Amino acid sequence: MTARRTARLLGLVALVLWAGAAGRDAFDAWIDATVLPPIAQEQSVEVLARDGTLLRAYTVADGRWRLAVNPDQVDPLYLRMLVDYEDRRFYSHGGVDWRAMARAAWQALRHGGVVSGGSTLSMQAARLLEDSGTGAWAGKLRQIRVALALERRFGKEAILAIYLNRAPFGGNLEGVRAAAYAWLGRPPVRLTPAEAALLVALPQAPESRRPDRHPQAARAARDRVLARMVRDGVIGADEAGAALSEPSPDRRRDFPLLAPHLADRLRAAAPDTRLVATTIDAGLQARLEDLARSTVAGRSDRLQVAILVADHGSGEILASVGSSAYQADRRQGFVDMTTALRSPGSTLKPLIYGLAFDRGLAHPETIIADAPVDFAGYRPENFDGSFRGDVRLREALQLSLNIPAVRLLDAMGPQQLMAALRRSGAAPEIAGGGAPGLAVALGGLGMSAADLARAYAMLGNGGVAVDLRATPRPSSGFLPRRIMGAPAAWQVADILRDVPRPAGVAQAGIAWKTGTSYGHRDAWAAGFDGRHVVVVWMGRADGTPVPGAFGADTAAPVMFAAFARMGQVVPLPPPPPETLIVTGDRLPQPLRRFGPDAAPAANAPAIAFPPEGSVVEGTGLVARVRDGAPPFTWLANGRPVATSRTREALLPDLGRGFSTLTVIDATGQSARSVVELR
Repeated sequence: MTARRTARLLGLVALVLWAGAAGRDAFDAWIDATVLPPIAQEQSVEVLARDGTLLRAYTVADGRWRLAVNPDQVDPLYLRMLVDYEDRRFYSHGGVDWRAMARAAWQALRHGGVVSGGSTLSMQAARLLEDSGTGAWAGKLRQIRVALALERRFGKEAILAIYLNRAPFGGNLEGVRAAAYAWLGRPPVRLTPAEAALLVALPQAPESRRPDRHPQAARAARDRVLARMVRDGVIGADEAGAALSEPSPDRRRDFPLLAPHLADRLRAAAPDTRLVATTIDAGLQARLEDLARSTVAGRSDRLQVAILVADHGSGEILASVGSSAYQADRRQGFVDMTTALRSPGSTLKPLIYGLAFDRGLAHPETIIADAPVDFAGYRPENFDGSFRGDVRLREALQLSLNIPAVRLLDAMGPQQLMAALRRSGAAPEIAGGGAPGLAVALGGLGMSAADLARAYAMLGNGGVAVDLRATPRPSSGFLPRRIMGAPAAWQVADILRDVPRPAGVAQAGIAWKTGTSYGHRDAWAAGFDGRHVVVVWMGRADGTPVPGAFGADTAAPVMFAAFARMGQVVPLPPPPPETLIVTGDRLPQPLRRFGPDAAPAANAPAIAFPPEGSVVEGTGLVARVRDGAPPFTWLANGRPVATSRTREALLPDLGRGFSTLTVIDATGQSARSVVELR
């Protein structure tokens, strides 16, 4: 070879190399300059239980179900099947499988039509991003360019996630997670080989293989995928044989719909949040929704029920059943009856008693007259119209007598009850916005089931208000206020624990109370054990009467059934050390009998020292009282600590921390002050 020919050859080689490099650089620049379609897309809002279980999902704006999913949330067998069936060299090519493309083109030329596809999962992801077709060469070229750009910018896992979230599965279903719920009834994290094969097959022809419309076509496509998996060694022949005998779905399942009323409220409160976390126990919620449905089954088609369960230690709502069925029916099932304002009937009586105990006005063994009484024209009567004469307050509360409760409230003032409810987190309302009267003792105000749960959670929590909430994050600005002393709260629980159970109910250890509003419009049952509080409401959503409905007969059995579905009853705590537990004849004289006149006297005592909210150094103090009639009985946290005929009394060694001091004079009138000793 001459020198000239050698030079020409070298020049040609250099030219080819230069052209190749220039072409490669131009090709790279072409890929790098690709304007990608938006990767993000609107996803269904999901409301999740405390363990991440899906309670409810919502369609996106165009009515599609599109539940977000990552590859690690999908069964690995499904991913292996998908890659093997759609793109065997997915993890080795750069976005385009040129071998497969060449094979597909050659087969098309030989047979005059498409025999096999050459699209990779990356190209399918590109097509799904742009919602483009597959037939035109211009469209195919665009998919190649986008696929190569996706590979360079995002990588394999992100491309796989695009496919898993956007692949069509028939109807308004997009993505494998939505498809798994709709066709299989559960998320795709665990799938049988038959289920995985079905989900691989559907996106190739999502409408003609829809299991609900074309079950035979769907099954045949599934079986072809299984055959390919055996051929390629993804699964064994025995495993495939079992999968082929597995029934294929032929109907579409409903998406989860647990706690739907609560889900609606939480979604409305956080419209920009896609994943709404809750404190709901999904299993308990499902069991109580079943209980609600069975409760109204076979009864009036307008009777409704609501159930609320919370942990009164943490304040977390564990179950919220707004109605027996979330549907437009004569029961008005779309109305959330856990938030509706209704009359609470007699369910507030335990709070009245607890406040009276805490203020030193009375004790569970105090005698009170259950007799006709007139409060400036207001003449309350007991539910049965009879009077029982002298009764202990313990018995009066267990029998839910009206007159003793009104007498106690009159001695305190209705505003004290309203203030305690509001400090507990409740939002009671008086009709017309006027001042509360004595009728609030018997249900003359509006409260929701959630409000009542807050009040009873406070009793179960030893007198401290509870941040009742359905989301994991504590409410901003909530303070764990003490509403009544721990001894008073325990005394109320001790009384309610011994209320006779409905016929056939043997559960012990639950403190409970019922209520029936005027005209039998609302039937209530509220109770708590050492951990949980349960509130049940029954009635009609439109507020019309339910003849013959009583809390004890209607709502109480449902409440005890709810406790049974939670498992073993948690024992109530023992009495606080400072609780005064004595018989009536050993009570201080002013506490043995509640005064005949419930109205406070003009010369009622007042604590001169220490004043409300003061801080005192040391663990003892000298207390002083003004006005009132001697002798004076002094109590600290409900326990008698001194008796004096003078207006001063030494109260030794009360201990450090907050103490509630109460002084009772000879007429039974009292005053109260909360102080801190350091």
